[in-house]
Amino acid sequence: MLAHLDAHLRNPRITDVLISSNAGLWVDSGAGLEQDHSWSYTEAEIRSLAVDLIGRGGRHIDQAHPYVDVRLPGDIRVHAVLAPVASSGTTIALRIPRTSQLSWEERVSSGFMTEVHQEFLLECVERKRTVLMTGAAGSGKTALLGHLLSSVPATERIVVLEDVAELQISHPHVIALESQQANIEGAGGVSIEQLVPQALRMRADRLVLGECRGAEVGAVLSALNTGHAGGGLTLHANSLSDVPARLITLGFQAGMSPELVGALVRGGLDVVVHLERGEHGRRIAALGEFIQGEGPLALRELTL
Repeated sequence: MLAHLDAHLRNPRITDVLISSNAGLWVDSGAGLEQDHSWSYTEAEIRSLAVDLIGRGGRHIDQAHPYVDVRLPGDIRVHAVLAPVASSGTTIALRIPRTSQLSWEERVSSGFMTEVHQEFLLECVERKRTVLMTGAAGSGKTALLGHLLSSVPATERIVVLEDVAELQISHPHVIALESQQANIEGAGGVSIEQLVPQALRMRADRLVLGECRGAEVGAVLSALNTGHAGGGLTLHANSLSDVPARLITLGFQAGMSPELVGALVRGGLDVVVHLERGEHGRRIAALGEFIQGEGPLALRELTL
């Protein structure tokens, strides 16, 4: 089974491998999901594979911890959920980073962005504007943010906070902090929220959050309002117009009022870059900026 899986992991075109005991194995090479009909394993075998992969990343998955993220050598990200939490059977998702980062010219020629988009994003780095990358899973948020941050001047220090290290930044001074799962006794866990004050003591010129997904958004937004401009973060959202509601919802999880979230977002985030993935592939779909408007948080689409 591992040899079968390894063949997909070594394929330079594949970015995602999705496995479940009920639906088999599917891969994404950039044009949508395709099934590997030769993959046929039982629930027990898939569960064993999940335990093995998570263990290789230094974490554990069991009935007490039935869902886990982990990073394997080569920066392969693994997410696994065991049955019966995964009621259709144990599920594994692997995200494989590209072996070589696309150049700006390749992104333009492929239709991912226009030359105007490129100039705008590089200007954001130069002017130290904090960028929020949004979009659905697999739309290219993390890859684009890493590519953009690679343009930060070498004289500046980038500090990155992630649940599972995934960002690839080609830069000589990147400090990466990763959350830590508690051990079997429930001790030793370190959350992103706990890592924020550590990052602020590290003399960060650019502060980066790999993904907004919970209460840590409050600590990060507060940090971005203390002079740490020019960094970036990613957020799952279906459309540009959905972004304000997503941020307010995450702020609610941190015990923040919508008004406080709105104030911190307007003070800490400068630009929203929304990506989408469809039949045309991945591309920048819209740009926006937060404004003072009706309600606690409003967003205006930018036209370049």
